[in-house]
Amino acid sequence: MKKIIVTGGLGFIGSNLVELLLKKKFFVINIDKATYSSNFYNVKEFKKSKKYKFIKLDIKDNRFKKILFKYKPAGVFNLAAETHVDRSIDNPDNFIQSNIIGVYNLLENFKIFCRNNKSKLIHISTDEVYGDILTGRSHEKYPYQPSSPYAASKAASDHLVSSYVRTYNLPAIITNCSNNYGPKQHPEKLIPKLIYNIINNKPLPIYGKGTNSREWIYVKDHCEALFKIFSKGKVGEFYNIGSNKNLNNLQVTRELLKNSKNIIKIGKKVKINFVKDRPGHDIRYALNSNKIRNKLGWYPKTNFKKGIKLTLQWYFENKLYYKSLSKKDITNRLGNK
Repeated sequence: MKKIIVTGGLGFIGSNLVELLLKKKFFVINIDKATYSSNFYNVKEFKKSKKYKFIKLDIKDNRFKKILFKYKPAGVFNLAAETHVDRSIDNPDNFIQSNIIGVYNLLENFKIFCRNNKSKLIHISTDEVYGDILTGRSHEKYPYQPSSPYAASKAASDHLVSSYVRTYNLPAIITNCSNNYGPKQHPEKLIPKLIYNIINNKPLPIYGKGTNSREWIYVKDHCEALFKIFSKGKVGEFYNIGSNKNLNNLQVTRELLKNSKNIIKIGKKVKINFVKDRPGHDIRYALNSNKIRNKLGWYPKTNFKKGIKLTLQWYFENKLYYKSLSKKDITNRLGNK
């Protein structure tokens, strides 16, 4: 049985990817340092599986090399990262340590492992590295123009991975994905935050005027794309992963409210509340994902209307998910210390 390492596998995208890989009959080693955004609730369905192994470890720890040599994975998916823009504004250091120093350490250890072992690294990044895309869509050759400390740290990690491919012939691929949504996402992010507030009869905070536009992709579609890239992608290449569907924050909130009304009674306090915008807030992200579609034959299967219904259903059926988190991480509006 082939083995795969997923770093950050207790997180949102990571846990959904672990689930997919297990269904595809891989033995999965989940490496996660178990921070605030990690959640063992996300892996409760398969934590006792004989094909699953959890190891608590920071990718900055050189014991990662021992794990590589012990399990000899056919692939490594790197999703270990600090990801929330608001937190990067409050405390950039965590992002530098995890997203840059951590990736550097991973690359050094993976380089040593690959001297006598065949494997492949899939480094997962973000569309935020491209910065504001006011018109059109950013393709893989588009220049990086990150706006936040988070985006800058991810841009730096992408450049590091790319440099190791060119300098050391490291077998790695870089992916840049648009905004994910779906089951198991930490409520510091917009959609699960709004769902939590709808469930608990609280106002719905929206930055600025709610006109910031993002390209939304259902997390399970993203995971399928990552597996397609692992299976058929070309080493050294960049692949954008997106839905080609943009909605602004106000449109997302209204769609959530409309669908929630069909499931639960909406409380009187559940109203849109415009709050002070965060510093450096990009207006629009939009990806050109033609490459993965034309070269690898991947297409998203879940449109936003279907995806948001599936997402709401999961959170309403898994209210214990919110109880498994620190309340202050849910109720505080991030961006404010």
